Formats: sequence, structure tokens, C-alpha cells
Amino acid sequence: MRYDSITEAIGNTPLVRIDPAVHGLRHIDLYAKLEMLNPFGSVKDRAAWNMARPGLADAVERGATVVELSSGNTAKALALLAGMHGLRFKSVTNRMRVPEIKELLLLLGAEIEELPGQSECLDPADTEDPLTRFHQALAGPGNAYLHTDQYFNRRNTEAHVSGTGPEIVKDLDGRAPDWFIACVGTAGSSTGVVRVLREHDPEVRVLGLVAHKSDFIPGIRTIDEVHQVGLFDPATYDTIEPVTADEAIDGMLTLIRRCGLLAGPTGGAAYHGAVRHLRALDEPSEERRTAVFIVCDRAESYLGYVRQRRPELLGRPPRKNSAAALTEAEIRAEARSVATDEARRWISEGVPRPLVIDLRGPRAYATLHIEGSLSIPEELFDELVRGGLPFGTRQPVLLACPVGEKSARYAAQLTRMGHPDVRSLSGGIVAWRDAGAPLVRD
Repeated sequence: MRYDSITEAIGNTPLVRIDPAVHGLRHIDLYAKLEMLNPFGSVKDRAAWNMARPGLADAVERGATVVELSSGNTAKALALLAGMHGLRFKSVTNRMRVPEIKELLLLLGAEIEELPGQSECLDPADTEDPLTRFHQALAGPGNAYLHTDQYFNRRNTEAHVSGTGPEIVKDLDGRAPDWFIACVGTAGSSTGVVRVLREHDPEVRVLGLVAHKSDFIPGIRTIDEVHQVGLFDPATYDTIEPVTADEAIDGMLTLIRRCGLLAGPTGGAAYHGAVRHLRALDEPSEERRTAVFIVCDRAESYLGYVRQRRPELLGRPPRKNSAAALTEAEIRAEARSVATDEARRWISEGVPRPLVIDLRGPRAYATLHIEGSLSIPEELFDELVRGGLPFGTRQPVLLACPVGEKSARYAAQLTRMGHPDVRSLSGGIVAWRDAGAPLVRD
């Protein structure tokens, strides 16, 4: 197959049936749409090309820089597309959480700017969030950027209306599947695919998968975060269910070891969530029913992610004192949380005064923080905890993070390790700010 440009190889990815002996469904055929086989390695190749293409000629003429608020596959695809046209690419994010992706972007020539932010994605309602301010500046006239704007650009969705959706219908002999399972990130792929599938069959049932509130799965938002995304429409989904990081890795292992698919954790989450949901619906019918999920990208970029959470899979000893290994039930049982008013009284009147630890990144801390708090970013704090209790047991501790989820996890872990008085700030710095409690800047 011969092409004049690598962009011509975007799309037309295979639809592969998963062996029923693997998933155990007796009356439902489960198919994987292998978007990891796009030329730049992910489902985001389609959206990146569709969003960037109309403005590239003008960007070349102006010498503009392509910019996107992305720390993952969209950034990777845009960096390659920009380089092909002699343009610079800039990735803006609140934190590069997957080290291999950051290193790959640097290899591709990308410039990375990490701004402080309250959540893992843009929140347009928070006008004080630096990411929001940056986004607003990009939307203004006369800037020197080609901003692809993946969270709000309808061409993100349209890439899947013209490509991914019709390909699924064609490969199923002109029929829509009975179920479509979508991991929700920018919501572009799920919104676009579902529009096409429902045009063929309005009865298609759609399962949206989000990351559990206290978990991080690359490429998937939590249920709180998806409502911040301009392309997200709750009406797209019949059901929305959470998936944990452990479940995503388990699904990833099944696809790799049993199916020969070098899927990343997002594809693993889609597979695990699909089988879990469909198992209760696996009943005899006149015809075999079908379900489709998307394998978004490949495993190689996520070895550090796996190493952090399941080191034994890479031949390393299990993590000692791992907060990431706690279940939600364990966190609820062990973590002690305090609301803003109680935390303020504790800080001002406690004897001894609690040590306030801010787990956010250094830039977020510098922008706004609780006066007198100590900045220990989560990655460093995790290393400290693995080495044992980082504080004396006579020192009360208050942990704070953006929304109170990560701090609760660490509060539970430190309590299990024997600290008698460690608490999590309920709702995090966001709740503290919303309550009108004072914050200071460096």
C-alpha cells in the first residue's frame, strides 16, 4: 500500500474480534477497534490531523507555533504534524504525569510548559486557574499560535463522524453494534462515533467509562473532570461507570498476554469495563449480539505508569507502604477528613499546631497556598512514605491536594502505618478557596 504522505495512513484501523475463551461472554461478540495502529500510535491521530489541517497553510505563512493543552497523545500527534510542516509545537499542561510521554515529546522537538492547575484538564469555569487564563489568551485575536483547542473544537468530534464511526459500521457488515464502550477523555471520539452509530440504530446502548475519583488512568477523566470538557454531552451515554487504575492494568494485561494486542491502560480500562458491564447482560437471544470498544494506544509509553503501581509485573519487588494499592473501602475506613472550617480552627488553635503539607506541584503551590504550609509534591511525598513515616508521631499533620482525593489516600496510608493524627483537607485547596478561606502567593 503506497502513500504520498504519512497522514494518508491515518484511519481505516482494524476491528478485531476478541476470543470468547478470553472474555467468557457466551452470547455477545466483543470487538476491539485498534486505534493504536494509527501511524502516530493512537486514536488522537485522527482528531489532531482534522483539527490542525485547516490552519496549517496560514500557520506556515505566519511562522506560527502550534499549541495544545495536552500532556499525552494529542500532543504527540500534533508535534509530529507540526514538524512535518516546519512548525514548532508547544504542549501546555498542569503536569506531565507519564515520564515516557514527556521524554518522547522532547524527542519530537516539542516545547513543554507546565502551568499550575486545579485539575488534570482545563476548567473553563475557574477564571483564576492559570490553564483557563492561557486558554482565554489563545482564543483572543492576533496571537502567534495555531491553537487546535481539543476540548472545544468540533473538528475533534467530526474526525470520528467521518472516520471511526463509519468504519465500525462497515466492518460489521453495515450494522451498528448493540453496545459501544467508550473511555471518556476529551469526549471527541465517543461523541462522534455514537452520533454515527445511532443514525444506523437508535437503540445502540453506550457505556461511558471514567476514572475513579481518586485514581489516575492516562487519557481518561474522572466524572468531575468530564463535566469541564466542552465536547462532553451526558446524553451520549446510557450509563457512566468508573474504572480503577488496577482494573485498567488488569485489562491491559489480558489484551497483551491473551489477545496479542499491545494495548495501553486506556484500552485495558475499556476492555475491563466492557466485560464487567456486559457480563450481566449476557443472555440468549435470536441473534448473537455485538459490542465494540476502542484500544486507544500502545503499552510502550506506559511502562513507568505500570512500574509505579505494579512493579512486580516488571520483575521488581512490590511497593512498600504503597498508597496507590489501597482500595476505596480501605480509604473510607482509614482516612480522617476535615472540612475547611474545622481545619482552620485546628491550624489556629491546635496544640501542637498541625503541619500542613501541600501535595500539589511547585507551580500550583507558588500561585496560591495555605499560609505556613509546606510544599511536598505528590511524587516526592510518595517516595518519603515508602521509606516509612516521614513525620514523628507527636506531630499532627494536615494533607492538602487539589480536591481532597489524593490527600485522603495518603492520610489512610499514614494512619495504617501508625501515625495517630493525620487528616485530609476535605475538598482540597479548591474547597478552601471556595469557602473564602485565605490563600497566599509566593
